[in-house]
Amino acid sequence: MSKFMYLYKGPARPMDQFTPEQSAEQMAVWRAWMEKLGPAMVDFGTPFAARTAVADDGLAADASDLNGYSIVEAENLDGAKALTDGHPYLSEASGKFTLEIFELADM
Repeated sequence: MSKFMYLYKGPARPMDQFTPEQSAEQMAVWRAWMEKLGPAMVDFGTPFAARTAVADDGLAADASDLNGYSIVEAENLDGAKALTDGHPYLSEASGKFTLEIFELADM
Protein backbone atom coordinates (compact mmCIF):
# COMPACT_ATOMS: atom_id res chain seq x y z
CA MET A 1 0.00 0.00 0.00
CA SER A 2 1.12 3.53 -0.74
CA LYS A 3 0.15 6.86 0.76
CA PHE A 4 -1.35 9.60 -1.38
CA MET A 5 -1.86 13.27 -0.63
CA TYR A 6 -5.01 15.01 -1.76
CA LEU A 7 -4.52 18.74 -2.30
CA TYR A 8 -7.73 20.75 -2.50
CA LYS A 9 -7.62 23.58 -5.03
CA GLY A 10 -10.23 26.18 -5.92
CA PRO A 11 -12.00 29.33 -4.76
CA ALA A 12 -13.35 27.87 -1.52
CA ARG A 13 -14.90 30.12 1.09
CA PRO A 14 -12.65 30.43 4.17
CA MET A 15 -13.84 28.45 7.19
CA ASP A 16 -14.10 31.60 9.33
CA GLN A 17 -16.83 32.90 7.01
CA PHE A 18 -19.20 30.02 7.82
CA THR A 19 -21.90 30.36 10.45
CA PRO A 20 -21.71 27.78 13.25
CA GLU A 21 -24.63 25.94 11.62
CA GLN A 22 -22.93 25.91 8.21
CA SER A 23 -19.70 24.70 9.80
CA ALA A 24 -21.52 21.86 11.56
CA GLU A 25 -23.28 20.89 8.31
CA GLN A 26 -20.01 20.90 6.36
CA MET A 27 -18.21 18.86 8.99
CA ALA A 28 -21.01 16.28 9.00
CA VAL A 29 -20.64 15.82 5.23
CA TRP A 30 -16.86 15.51 5.53
CA ARG A 31 -17.13 13.05 8.44
CA ALA A 32 -19.52 10.86 6.45
CA TRP A 33 -17.06 10.70 3.54
CA MET A 34 -14.15 10.05 5.90
CA GLU A 35 -16.04 7.22 7.64
CA LYS A 36 -16.82 5.72 4.23
CA LEU A 37 -13.06 5.46 3.60
CA GLY A 38 -12.46 3.72 6.93
CA PRO A 39 -8.82 2.68 7.44
CA ALA A 40 -7.83 4.09 4.03
CA MET A 41 -8.02 7.54 5.66
CA VAL A 42 -4.53 8.01 7.11
CA ASP A 43 -4.66 11.72 7.96
CA PHE A 44 -7.82 13.77 7.61
CA GLY A 45 -5.62 16.83 7.19
CA THR A 46 -6.70 20.40 7.70
CA PRO A 47 -7.83 23.45 5.75
CA PHE A 48 -5.14 26.03 4.98
CA ALA A 49 -5.52 29.51 6.49
CA ALA A 50 -3.28 32.57 5.93
CA ARG A 51 -0.91 32.17 3.01
CA THR A 52 1.95 33.79 1.19
CA ALA A 53 4.58 32.70 -1.30
CA VAL A 54 8.20 33.52 -2.08
CA ALA A 55 9.77 33.08 -5.49
CA ASP A 56 13.25 31.69 -6.09
CA ASP A 57 14.51 35.23 -6.60
CA GLY A 58 13.44 36.10 -3.05
CA LEU A 59 10.53 38.26 -4.09
CA ALA A 60 6.95 37.82 -2.98
CA ALA A 61 4.81 35.76 -5.32
CA ASP A 62 1.10 35.15 -5.57
CA ALA A 63 0.02 32.28 -3.34
CA SER A 64 -2.04 29.60 -5.06
CA ASP A 65 -5.62 28.77 -4.22
CA LEU A 66 -4.72 25.52 -2.46
CA ASN A 67 -7.15 25.08 0.42
CA GLY A 68 -6.09 22.02 2.39
CA TYR A 69 -4.96 18.42 2.30
CA SER A 70 -5.76 14.86 3.33
CA ILE A 71 -3.66 11.69 3.17
CA VAL A 72 -5.12 8.33 2.17
CA GLU A 73 -3.72 4.87 1.62
CA ALA A 74 -4.37 2.87 -1.54
CA GLU A 75 -2.80 0.18 -3.72
CA ASN A 76 -2.01 2.62 -6.53
CA LEU A 77 -2.89 5.97 -8.07
CA ASP A 78 -6.08 4.59 -9.61
CA GLY A 79 -7.14 3.29 -6.20
CA ALA A 80 -6.47 6.70 -4.62
CA LYS A 81 -8.51 8.33 -7.38
CA ALA A 82 -11.39 5.88 -6.82
CA LEU A 83 -11.53 6.92 -3.15
CA THR A 84 -12.59 10.42 -4.25
CA ASP A 85 -16.03 9.10 -5.23
CA GLY A 86 -18.54 11.21 -3.31
CA HIS A 87 -15.83 13.54 -1.97
CA PRO A 88 -17.42 16.70 -0.51
CA TYR A 89 -14.90 19.02 -2.18
CA LEU A 90 -16.02 17.78 -5.60
CA SER A 91 -19.75 18.05 -4.93
CA GLU A 92 -20.41 21.40 -6.62
CA ALA A 93 -19.81 20.02 -10.15
CA SER A 94 -18.97 23.54 -11.39
CA GLY A 95 -15.46 22.80 -12.66
CA LYS A 96 -14.01 25.42 -10.26
CA PHE A 97 -12.65 22.91 -7.74
CA THR A 98 -10.04 20.20 -8.21
CA LEU A 99 -8.54 17.57 -6.00
CA GLU A 100 -4.92 16.93 -6.99
CA ILE A 101 -3.53 13.53 -6.03
CA PHE A 102 0.15 12.87 -5.35
CA GLU A 103 1.77 9.62 -4.32
CA LEU A 104 4.09 10.19 -1.37
CA ALA A 105 7.49 8.74 -2.27
CA ASP A 106 9.65 6.83 0.16
CA MET A 107 12.77 8.70 1.20
